[in-house]
Amino acid sequence: YHYHGTPDGLYEVLGVDGSSMVLVGWAGDGFPIYAGYGYSSPSDAKSTVKALRSGYRVKDGTRPSGPGGTYDGTFVQDYEWLSGLGDLDRNNGRLTVTPEFPEGTYAYFLTEQYPFIPRSWVGTPDSSFGLGANRGTNGTPPGGGPPPPPR
Repeated sequence: YHYHGTPDGLYEVLGVDGSSMVLVGWAGDGFPIYAGYGYSSPSDAKSTVKALRSGYRVKDGTRPSGPGGTYDGTFVQDYEWLSGLGDLDRNNGRLTVTPEFPEGTYAYFLTEQYPFIPRSWVGTPDSSFGLGANRGTNGTPPGGGPPPPPR
């Protein structure tokens, strides 16, 4: 299965309340996906947990071609990513330590702001990830998961 927005029902079942990092799934490239909370200092598991912010915002001005009109967030193309605006990169992730990866890993995060869910990958999707019957991994990362990326 997959989501197009924040999985509120799953958050309720898992007890996502902002007090800790909660693993909610795995991306096709094998990296973990967490509810929208992470350590305020990505390399320090003793730092406070906070709601992480995307680095996207609605563009200023008007659309140069059809459908025209002012950028208002109706379309994916209405958004731009700005370095330093939020806590996350343009893939809605970052290098961080997590409860499951105390030595650190790249991780994606679901956010309350656009893009809500990761819309691109930092890694290469595993060959087991794709359309068709019996392609799921039953809660484990595709291919067993990648090693943490080099620092």
